[in-house]
Amino acid sequence: MAMTQLGELLRRRVVLVTGKGGVGKTTVAAALARAAATAGKRVLAAEIASDEAAPSPLAMALGAAASDEDPIDVAPGIRCVRISPSRGHRDFLREAMPMRFLADAAMRSDAIRQFLKAAPTFSEMGILYRILHLTRQRRFDGDVEHEIVIVDLPATGHALALTQLPEAILRLIPGGPIVTAVKDGLALVTDGEQTATVVVTLPEALPVSETLELAKKLERDRILVTAFVLNRAPTNLFGDAERAFLDTWLSGEAHVLGVRSLHRIDRAEKARSRLSASYPGMIFELPDLLDDETLAVRLSQTLARATAVAAEASA
Repeated sequence: MAMTQLGELLRRRVVLVTGKGGVGKTTVAAALARAAATAGKRVLAAEIASDEAAPSPLAMALGAAASDEDPIDVAPGIRCVRISPSRGHRDFLREAMPMRFLADAAMRSDAIRQFLKAAPTFSEMGILYRILHLTRQRRFDGDVEHEIVIVDLPATGHALALTQLPEAILRLIPGGPIVTAVKDGLALVTDGEQTATVVVTLPEALPVSETLELAKKLERDRILVTAFVLNRAPTNLFGDAERAFLDTWLSGEAHVLGVRSLHRIDRAEKARSRLSASYPGMIFELPDLLDDETLAVRLSQTLARATAVAAEASA
């Protein structure tokens, strides 16, 4: 990532990382958290807890065994937290009710918890309010607790669900503290000066098509995509003259080892061009580490040792 563009991205209070499953969202979110911490910021790396008992991919990507519903230190300058709808509901009730113990008592009620989980849009409201609450936390000196909150959203649908809250909530509830809380949360995530939205994709035709469709839907809901990340981009080692020679030489060869790598480079270039033509903003590329020469050497050494062991065992 270009350092000037990265600095522009990380000046926001909130960074939402979204995209289809399997494109490396969690890895990108962890990388952004480390980059922000290296820049001297107090970072909160957050993930949505669809299953509170499941492992924490984001915490593991940051070198920790697990995260918690309360922020915990996982690396220098970085804290990690799991965002659950129920914790967001409790935060909201604590602020809306005159006494905190009433909110805690309400959230201990199985009936209330089940209603909040099942009621349309209330789960998303809990997530949105938890994000808002975490950005509002203050230290003893009055400064914000976390200078930047990086949220690893679990799937494309979550980003869209959060942005479609106002209309859904207003259909259910005409006014009051719930509507105010939702509007405050939406004001945060739709403000491009405060919140950046990063969409991660792979340099292939179908993932890029899905990414462009997602970006249009987000814009429809007043969330502008700040940056795209082309993850696992293949390294192009060939100059124009070298590639022209290869294309001429390969024109009559149907089966040549490595030709698929050339096709992958071509597909990545087309994907990059499609994104650039549709969105002239920031496009970051992260290399495919499997193309890294050092990794390739280590892999070959490992395979050589494994082969030698197997040969000795069969002797």
